Amino acid sequence: MFCPRCGTLLVLDKVKKVYRCPKCGYEAANISNKVVMSKSFQHNNKEKTIVLDSSSIASVPPTATLVKGHVRCPRCGHEEVYAWQLQTRAADEPPTTFYKCTKCGHTWREY
Repeated sequence: MFCPRCGTLLVLDKVKKVYRCPKCGYEAANISNKVVMSKSFQHNNKEKTIVLDSSSIASVPPTATLVKGHVRCPRCGHEEVYAWQLQTRAADEPPTTFYKCTKCGHTWREY
């Protein structure tokens, strides 16, 4: 449901049992029989997000590239690392580059 005054999405106030506009304060009575449906989205492979959990920290993501001679590990000084990029901030900012040393396993990032 959207606010008829300003068009902002109404939020359910569970205490007062009403829908409230967070922008202008408009309130609409909560109709208990009403079901609010949300649209589901199907993403293609380009849009899917890579999630790194604790089990995958030991390995590198499938998008990683082996880089030799251009980047030096700050821990051991080895010049052979895996590199990959992820969009960790807003879309209008550059992606974050991650590196993982092939010798000592140290992982770091550059913004």
